[in-house]
Amino acid sequence: MNKINRIVLVAFIMGALATGCNKNDSNEENLTLKETLNKSAVNLNSAMDAITTSKAFSILTISEGDQKSVEADSIYKVYIPLAKIKGVYDYKPVATFDRWGKSLIRFFSKSTDNNLMVVNMPLKKVEHPRSLRQYLPSDSTLANNFSISVSDYHNNYNSYRDYDYILSSDISIDNVKAGSLNIKSLVSPTLGTDYNSQYAFDNNYAARYKFKSGDTTLSSFTIVADDEVLYDETRLTFKNGSSWFGREHKYTLTLGDIKIIRKSGSKDVEVYVKDVLQTAAVVEIIDNDSDPEASVCKKRDVRITFDDGTSTTVSALIGGTVENIKTLFQSLHQVYFAAYIIDWIAYDIYYDRD
Repeated sequence: MNKINRIVLVAFIMGALATGCNKNDSNEENLTLKETLNKSAVNLNSAMDAITTSKAFSILTISEGDQKSVEADSIYKVYIPLAKIKGVYDYKPVATFDRWGKSLIRFFSKSTDNNLMVVNMPLKKVEHPRSLRQYLPSDSTLANNFSISVSDYHNNYNSYRDYDYILSSDISIDNVKAGSLNIKSLVSPTLGTDYNSQYAFDNNYAARYKFKSGDTTLSSFTIVADDEVLYDETRLTFKNGSSWFGREHKYTLTLGDIKIIRKSGSKDVEVYVKDVLQTAAVVEIIDNDSDPEASVCKKRDVRITFDDGTSTTVSALIGGTVENIKTLFQSLHQVYFAAYIIDWIAYDIYYDRD
């Protein structure tokens, strides 16, 4: 093949590839509301499958344990910075049968100094926090295959309604990074509550929860893939007496390229595809029961009737994924495993318990 023919062939191939790409791009741009919604649901379900089968999910969703009482909190004050608790702490079983509530640090030994707080312990103990204070002879055979490295920590607690808290950490299981957890919480008698938590999984997915109170309360829960939003619920409510969630001002549900918006004072619910209003579709938001946060994660559902007369609901599209989203939502709000491991160890170090 001579040089001219080669150039022509290459140009032809490049042109064909470009045409194919443009055609695919065009197909993506021309998806109907129904097609876009189905595609968004498939992407969300795939993401949740990856998240729920990850090693980190079972840790993040731990709900075992007892919370401290408000009465105790009203007289409890502490300020714990990272500098006070930094170092490497390794779990070592101790033959003791103390009741729940006794010192946790007795089961750990500080092996080395470090600018971080690093806690190494058996994954089995992490999955069952109560077992941390319970000794079994078989504990001596457990490997410290779970590690959490805390790079920023700040716990300034004055009362149940007055504290600020920061936790930035990386988590590893079997020496492989399993994700990172970040929490920032501020509760003030005058400023209200400003809470943010995020867990970034090891497969490029992340879940985020945000709550900010005030005359207008904002709550949102988001699932992203490489910072592309797969799912987001954001709700603004006007204050109603002492209740955090009062009258709904604006509700937004995002599923990939689909955005559904309802504003107070309007009977119509708007639905957009890539910011283009879909005038032929009819959307109805259904609240099946009393739900102060009014979320698809809980009891709310959304029905969409398309221009061809067919209809579907969000719960039907994502099926069992709703329950997993609900679990993830609650876990990011509570983050039990951080409270029952890092915080309790920090308290024990601070008070020099043994």
